[in-house]
Amino acid sequence: MSLDLASKLDTRIRIERKVVTRDPQYGTEQVNWTEFACVWAEVKDILPSKAERLADSMQIGRRPARIRIRYLAGLAADMRVIIETRVHQIISGPAILGRRDAIEFMVEELSSEGAAP
Repeated sequence: MSLDLASKLDTRIRIERKVVTRDPQYGTEQVNWTEFACVWAEVKDILPSKAERLADSMQIGRRPARIRIRYLAGLAADMRVIIETRVHQIISGPAILGRRDAIEFMVEELSSEGAAP
């Protein structure tokens, strides 16, 4: 990894993977998230940093960002990323950069608030 990229890894993120368990008595599925990795990353908001749309009388705000980390085996698109207290879903990638020097992927933080009718 180039020294230039290493100096840009200034944000600590937590990557979590989904664990689905089935209740033996009722047969219902329970979804839990468990930590996959905690790594340093370069996080860049994508401009425009906020996009909003209206869906079923609810205001939906999207906040996409591009994340680069050192190469991490096993990272998959069905995982999620926690940056500080904000939860992001992976929407694109992960793409391997160089000869397994780094990984880049896109995430999106979703927030919703009810719109007044």
